[in-house]
Amino acid sequence: MNRTDQLIAILGIGTAVPEFCLDQTDTSQRLAEALKEYPDSMRWAKRIFKQCGVATRYTCEPNLLESAEDCRYFSQNSNRRFPSTAERMEIYKKASVPLGLNVARKALEDAKVDVSDITHLITVSCTGQFLPGLDTELVKGLGLAETINRIPLNFIGCAAGLKAVCMSRQIVSNNPTSKVLIVCVELCTLHIQPSTQREALYGTSFFGDGASACIVGSAGAEHTAIFQLGKEHSVLLQDAAGDMVWEVGDYGFDLYLSPNIPKLIGQFVPEQVKHLLRDDQKPDIWAIHPGGKGIIDKLEEIFELTEEQTRPSRNVLRNFGNMSSATILFVLNEMRQELQALHSKSASGLALAFGPGITCEMIQITYLPSVTLQAQQYVHDHV
Repeated sequence: MNRTDQLIAILGIGTAVPEFCLDQTDTSQRLAEALKEYPDSMRWAKRIFKQCGVATRYTCEPNLLESAEDCRYFSQNSNRRFPSTAERMEIYKKASVPLGLNVARKALEDAKVDVSDITHLITVSCTGQFLPGLDTELVKGLGLAETINRIPLNFIGCAAGLKAVCMSRQIVSNNPTSKVLIVCVELCTLHIQPSTQREALYGTSFFGDGASACIVGSAGAEHTAIFQLGKEHSVLLQDAAGDMVWEVGDYGFDLYLSPNIPKLIGQFVPEQVKHLLRDDQKPDIWAIHPGGKGIIDKLEEIFELTEEQTRPSRNVLRNFGNMSSATILFVLNEMRQELQALHSKSASGLALAFGPGITCEMIQITYLPSVTLQAQQYVHDHV
């Protein structure tokens, strides 16, 4: 395949979560117990836990499953010592590496790509840092080449997973023999705060831990159920820097999410989508990063999406919560499984993710059940 008819795609996906499950109802009850001396905060927390669209999440921290009195992340008892940022980073270091190795191996197997073929490694995370980093651990653990091009994307938020996909497409476009391994690991629950503030309790209600990986490269006849990647677009919304803030604090990372975020996204995304779609185009598939139930609701309303089109995003939010940068590959994997089950033919659309800034990343995607001459012609005609 020469460069003019090169089919660049997500060739394989791997996802995983830690072993400890946070049931939303149980977690809400235990948090309410911890807030019993703060009735206003308790009532608000109960309401947001019920309304945020999450049923289960996962965590790498077993202490988060303990009673309110024994949970160091929930307790308001001033005699208890809350986990410091250093302690949380130590847990991150121990838990992130096996999760990253797990999803990387799944993606390699799914893509039918040998580890020796990987030329670039992009590691993504905003919930923990250490050096030498996750990228070096993956090189050793997977047996990647010592000369591999390593690109860490650290501390840039939920949109970073899709940013990595867009970067990978550019890499492969410039060198068709490249194969890029993307590994996203996010341990969001490590930053749950023992707080009565609404902003902290809001983040506590729907963030979860998870890891995902994918292989981006030129597709061949051996690849099936892939997402071909088209044009991408990135934009920074002006005058919105204070609406989504993620800062390092003494007891983990401090998160602030403005209630205006869905409204802001609704105001500026439609105009930005025009950079990738003709006026008469109506995408079949929408891989929306479920940064919150309100974001999905707003985009569903604006673009008149059906329940089927937003189902993958809502399913991931309900079953796993928002796993920051790792989430978009969970959504694409959910969408792929559904399209496979329906024996769907080619379907085109968009993937979108949002992060601090406020930043929006988007890219054209086309689901292809197989790589055939007909499929290649479809891509050539539509991208």
